[in-house]
Amino acid sequence: MIVQRFFWPVLWFFLGALVAYAWIAMRLKLKRSTDFSPPRIDQDDIRRIEEEGALLRDDPEPLDLKQISREEDEFWKEIWDEAEEP
Repeated sequence: MIVQRFFWPVLWFFLGALVAYAWIAMRLKLKRSTDFSPPRIDQDDIRRIEEEGALLRDDPEPLDLKQISREEDEFWKEIWDEAEEP
């Protein structure tokens, strides 16, 4: 009888601890994924902006989602013939 009275509170405690751990871990993961460091601009970058009027970096260009969607739609609209068996 004592074991049964002891079992349920311990079970609920461990389930609550598991939920709290999962919540904290997810919050930390989301925080790490949204943290972006600000761009660093030094004196050479400022001179380049003054001379050229823009600062071009080696960062990749952002994806054009509309173009990607169009190309995907065109891909799936193509008719595919089954391979001929020899």
